[in-house]
Amino acid sequence: MGFGIKLEVWGDYALFTRPEMKVERVSYDVITPSAARGLIEAIYWKPAIKWVIDKIHVYNKIQFTNIRRNEVSGKISKSNAKALMDGTGTVDFINTNELRQQRAALVLKDVRYIIEAHFEMTGRAGEEDTVEKHYNIALRRMRTGQCYHTPCFGCREFPANFKLIEEDIKPSYLGEQDLGFMLYDMDFSDTENIFPVFFRAKMINGVIDLKNIEKVG
Repeated sequence: MGFGIKLEVWGDYALFTRPEMKVERVSYDVITPSAARGLIEAIYWKPAIKWVIDKIHVYNKIQFTNIRRNEVSGKISKSNAKALMDGTGTVDFINTNELRQQRAALVLKDVRYIIEAHFEMTGRAGEEDTVEKHYNIALRRMRTGQCYHTPCFGCREFPANFKLIEEDIKPSYLGEQDLGFMLYDMDFSDTENIFPVFFRAKMINGVIDLKNIEKVG
């Protein structure tokens, strides 16, 4: 198993929003690498490590359903939030009663994946931060079901169940499917110029292999 992990995740609903849909939310066909990373970080994350998704195994048939969700039509501006953090602004809030809207969403249902991932040490690692230390802590938390906050499938109202897989992964289903361009992750290398990174997702025999993919900024 090395210093990688295999995590099975499943749930009733999932919503991995396509960024090109501006108003009504429409999910990608499968979990995105950034959503998979966020799910693992909900279980174990430290500034000293960075999780990298290697493979996504899709086990259940891809199924969609329509739901209606309550959302708000506004958001707190970046300048107001920064002023509050600096102590120079006034308290700002969103009145959900006044700004509530009902919007349709095309979501996934009955999802189950196995995520293969590993972590890399970052520049914020200290002398006491070793690969073995963080690996063993991550394994313990995944075995016992511990998490910092409830992992979710894209939205907090769609919680994810999880368990550590410590045996060989069974194959899901045969066939090849081109899922088109999908969000890989956000590039935070320049905090003044954060931008999305995409890749061409191809699922072969139920597996999306994310190693050596061509990324498009």
